[in-house]
Amino acid sequence: MVKKPKSRFVPIGAGSCCRVESLVSIDERGQMVLPKRIREKAGIKAGDKLAVVTWESNGKLCCIALVKAESLAGMARDLLGPMLKEVTRDEKRKRD
Repeated sequence: MVKKPKSRFVPIGAGSCCRVESLVSIDERGQMVLPKRIREKAGIKAGDKLAVVTWESNGKLCCIALVKAESLAGMARDLLGPMLKEVTRDEKRKRD
């Protein structure tokens, strides 16, 4: 019997967190499959558009997020801004 990994909460900032829901693999064509449970929870259906949001720290791509295109306006800044600050703060601490 294969055990499913439990979701893990990772503190990001005051009153917020992110969750590692699952691990996905990238195939030889660069494609991945979002697990059905995640698609259902996010309300993602065939034909929906997802924006790929990335950011860098110290010249390296460090984070990739998927955001439903219909929800993108203003949401990316509000949701990802605190995470970006935390990541860059951690990177600065490592350098210092």
